[in-house]
Amino acid sequence: MFPGMPVQANKQERKLIKVFKSLNSTDKETLITFAEFLQSRSIPLDNNIENTPEIPNEPLVISRPETESVVAAIKRLTATYPMVNKDDILHPISSLMTSHIMQGKKAKDVIDKLEHLFKDEYIKLNNQGDGNK
Repeated sequence: MFPGMPVQANKQERKLIKVFKSLNSTDKETLITFAEFLQSRSIPLDNNIENTPEIPNEPLVISRPETESVVAAIKRLTATYPMVNKDDILHPISSLMTSHIMQGKKAKDVIDKLEHLFKDEYIKLNNQGDGNK
């Protein structure tokens, strides 16, 4: 294949494009936001343990910007709490994102709840590590 030549989409990609084209603009934006969220929690294809950085035990200090989107907040909180398994809190994260996109909840309020969710999950993880289940 030469650079600049179009790449043939596989069956899943064609299906996704077909669904995307059938959506209204609001739903397209929702799909993009959710896809970005899924991308932010995906595991890199290179699972080489030697190249995997050590996960810190304590949250990293990443300050919250004055204006931030919900997706950006999820990325920031994921980086702040790398020890938290996002799969364990996927459902509440998705519910909060949906409440923002579909129900019009303010981003600030949703981000506040996301911060509590990540912090609570971190505390729960530490309590399990201490044998205090």
